[in-house]
Amino acid sequence: MPHDGARRIRNVALVGHRGSGKTSLNEALLFEAGAVNRLGSVAEGTTVSDFADDEKARGMSIALSLASLRWQDCKINLLDTPGEPSFVADALAALRVCEGAVFVVNGVMGVEVGADRLWRRATELGLSRLLYVNMLDRERADFYRTLDSLKEAFGRHVVATEIPIGSEHDLQGVVDLIDMKAFRYDGAGRASAEEIEIPEDLRARAEEYRDKLMDEVAEISDELMEHYLEGEPISHEEAVAALNAGVTAGTIFPVTCGAATRNLGSDRLLDALVEDLPSPDERGGVMAGEQTLDPVEDADMVAFVFKTLADPFAGRINLFRVYQGVLEHDSQVFNCRAHFKERIGQPLVLQGKAPDHVEEFGPGDIGAVAKLKQTHAGDVLSSVDGEVDLRMPELPRPVMAFAMEPKAKGDEEKAHTALRRLQEEDPTIDVHRDAQTGEQIVAGLTQIHVEVVVERMRDRFGAEVVLKPPRVPYQETIKAPAKGHGRYKKQTGGRGQFGDCHIEVEPLPHGRGFEFVNRIKGGVIPTGFIPAVEKGIVETMSEGVIAGYPVQGVRVTLFDGSYHSVDSSEMAFKVAGSMAFKEAMAAAKPVLLEPIMTALVSVPEDCVGDVIGDLNSRRGHPLGMELKAGMTEVRAEVPMAEMLSYAPDLRAITGGRGEYSMELARYDEVPAHLAQQVVESAQTEEGAVKA
Repeated sequence: MPHDGARRIRNVALVGHRGSGKTSLNEALLFEAGAVNRLGSVAEGTTVSDFADDEKARGMSIALSLASLRWQDCKINLLDTPGEPSFVADALAALRVCEGAVFVVNGVMGVEVGADRLWRRATELGLSRLLYVNMLDRERADFYRTLDSLKEAFGRHVVATEIPIGSEHDLQGVVDLIDMKAFRYDGAGRASAEEIEIPEDLRARAEEYRDKLMDEVAEISDELMEHYLEGEPISHEEAVAALNAGVTAGTIFPVTCGAATRNLGSDRLLDALVEDLPSPDERGGVMAGEQTLDPVEDADMVAFVFKTLADPFAGRINLFRVYQGVLEHDSQVFNCRAHFKERIGQPLVLQGKAPDHVEEFGPGDIGAVAKLKQTHAGDVLSSVDGEVDLRMPELPRPVMAFAMEPKAKGDEEKAHTALRRLQEEDPTIDVHRDAQTGEQIVAGLTQIHVEVVVERMRDRFGAEVVLKPPRVPYQETIKAPAKGHGRYKKQTGGRGQFGDCHIEVEPLPHGRGFEFVNRIKGGVIPTGFIPAVEKGIVETMSEGVIAGYPVQGVRVTLFDGSYHSVDSSEMAFKVAGSMAFKEAMAAAKPVLLEPIMTALVSVPEDCVGDVIGDLNSRRGHPLGMELKAGMTEVRAEVPMAEMLSYAPDLRAITGGRGEYSMELARYDEVPAHLAQQVVESAQTEEGAVKA
C-alpha cells in the first residue's frame, strides 16, 4: 500500500496533567474512527495505549504509546503521553516530533501544573495547540470555570469553539459555535450525535461565546477584521480557514469539550484535528542546524528516532519520525551518531503494542522498526552518512536517588544489563557508582519513577534489587593554614627507602577543589620525585581526617625536603607526601561540608504555608515564590541530608498535588552539633564493615 502524502498526515501529541483522561480520549478517538472495535477502559485495563502490566496495575500511563487512525481521508498519528511528572521525558519526546498537540484538561480540576509546564515547552517548539476540556460529566465539573483558568494560564487567545449542553451527570452534548448548531449524544456508541436546536436556556450564552470566537477569528487578517467591523458576517469557510491559519501560526488556541469515557464529542475533536491542525506539508521545512529538512519524497531520507522500547523478547523497538525522503523496507541506512550502517527490515505501524507491517513510510509520517543494532532514542537515521543536527529536547535532571544492590549475590551483571536496557527506554534514569561511597546509585525524577524502574527490572528481566537511601556525599575541608612534615625512611638490608618533604596547606575559596604549588628551590627534592609527592597527597585526600570523606578546597605548597642519592624513590616520596598531608590537615582546623540543594517546589496556594514551614524544619532557606498557573513555585536552599525522604512528605502535605526538583547549589559547613552525629555514624559504619 502506498504511503500517505505529507499533506494528508496529522501528527498529534495528547498531553496534559496526570488524571486528565488522555488515554481515555485516545481510546475514544480510535473507537470513533473505527480503528478499534470496542471502547476500552483504563479502569479495566483494556485500552490500546496502556498495554503494559505495570500501567494496568497502577491505572496510569507510564510510557508513550503510538496509534493511528483515518478520518476525512487523513492519517492521524496519535501519541498518548504520560501525565505523571516522573515520565515527562516521553511527553517531551512526543512534542518534539509532532506539528500539533491536544492539551487535555480535567473539567473538575482545571489547569494543573503538569499542563502548564508542557505548554511552555510547546511554545518553545512552536507547536500548534488545541485544548479539550474532558470529564464534563463528573460531579463538580464546570466548563466555564475551566475556560477561565485556561485563559488565565495561557493567555487571551484561548477561545472556545464549543460549549457543553448540560453539566455534570446531565451532560448531553455540545454547541458548535462556528455554525451555531447543537449536537446531542445518546451514548450508544460510535457516530451517535444527533443535530438538535440550541436549547433556549443556552442560546444567549452561545451567542455570547460565538461573539468572543468571532472577535479572535477576525484578528487573523486585516481584510477579515475590516469586514467584521463593518458588520458583515464571517462565513463558515472564512471562519474555518482563519482558525486553521491562526492555529498553525500559534495565535489562536481553540477549546473543545466532551467526556471521553462516553465518547461524547470525539467526532467533533477528530474534525478539529484535521481542519485546524497543520500537516507536515503546511508546517514546512524543519531546521537541523544549518540544514533544512523538507517533507518531500525526492530527497535523501532523514528520520529521527524519538523513543526506544525495551522488550526482553522482541528486543529493541525504535519509534521514528521521517522528516524527508522515504524510509523503505529491506533498505540500508546510516546511524549518523555512530556512523554505523543499519538494515531496515520490516517497518511497523503500531497500534499500541500490536504491530502491522508496511512497505515504507513517507515524509512526515511516524512509525517503528525493530532489531536495529546500535540505534536508540536521539539518533538520526539517513540514507547518506553525515551529520544531521536533530536532537532530543532538554530533559529534567533526576533528583530522587537510591542506593541499589542485588537481592541475590552474583546478580550484579543481570541487574546492570536490565538497567542499561531501561536507560535506552527512559533517558532520565541515571545509573552510576558513587566514587566516594562506593554505592551503586539509581536516580529518577521521583520516588514513583525509581519504583517503576525496579518493578520493570524484576518483571521484564528477572533482576531483583533492594533499594535503600543513599549516603550523603559529605566532604571535608580546612579553615586555617598549617604545615606538615612527612619523612619516610626504611632500611631492611640492601637498598632502603627514603623520602622527606615539607608542605603547607591553606584553604581555597568555595568551589575550588585542589591546587598543588611547587616551590622547591636548589634541587633539595629532585624534579622527578615532585609528581610522586603530589600523587601521595591526592590519594590521601580521598579520605579526610574527620570522618573519612574526600577533602576539597585546599591549596598545597611543597616548599622544602631532602633526598638520598641511593635510597630515594618515587614510592618513598609518595608515602612522605601522604604523611605530610595528614599532619597538616589535622592542624588546619578541618571541618565537614554538606551538599546544599536548590529546590523548586510547586504546590497549591493553600499548601504554601505548610510547605515553607516544613522546609524551614529541614534547615531550609526559602528564596522566593512565584505564582504559575494556579500553583505557587517555592524556591529554597536545603541541605541534601534533609531531602532524602522529602517525596512522601510532600505528597502527604499537598495531598499528592505537589512536585519538586533539585539541583546542587554548593557545599556549606555542617553545623557543629550535626557534624558530631555524622562522625559517629561514619565510625559506626566503618566498625561494621571491619567486623
